[in-house]
Amino acid sequence: MTTSSFLPVEVIGVRVEMPSNQPIVLLREIGGIRYLPIWVGAVEASAIAFAQQGVMPPRPMTHDLLKTVIDELGRPLIKVHLTEIREGVFYAELHFEGGMTISARPSDAVALALRADIPILASMDLIVAVGIEIPDASEDEVEKFREFLDQINPEDFAG
Repeated sequence: MTTSSFLPVEVIGVRVEMPSNQPIVLLREIGGIRYLPIWVGAVEASAIAFAQQGVMPPRPMTHDLLKTVIDELGRPLIKVHLTEIREGVFYAELHFEGGMTISARPSDAVALALRADIPILASMDLIVAVGIEIPDASEDEVEKFREFLDQINPEDFAG
């Protein structure tokens, strides 16, 4: 775990980066101008997109099941931390009531946070290392990205 301070971020959406065809989740610093792109797998991209769109599959997906297990065990998940990137690999932590912390992939942490409606926080070190500043003047670019997100479905990420 890093000793860095943490800033709240929100999920803007999921998209497929071309030409690599690699899904990314884009997060934005709440109240700021920095964006954090995190490359994720296709299954995790679908899980995040489902949660964002409020899609409830007929049977629980893995992240839905894990949230149910966490809820039933009585130790609520209270926040997730996106902690660092090392050698191109992103790291995260799940923080539970009572002080328990468990290491996780950021994609899983984000998918769980969206389902549990809990805060997602990114370390200042991570934001400095890979964050992208998009000033307010570039709001049209963010709007284009949102329009793109409105045109895609979680099934677009099935691979």
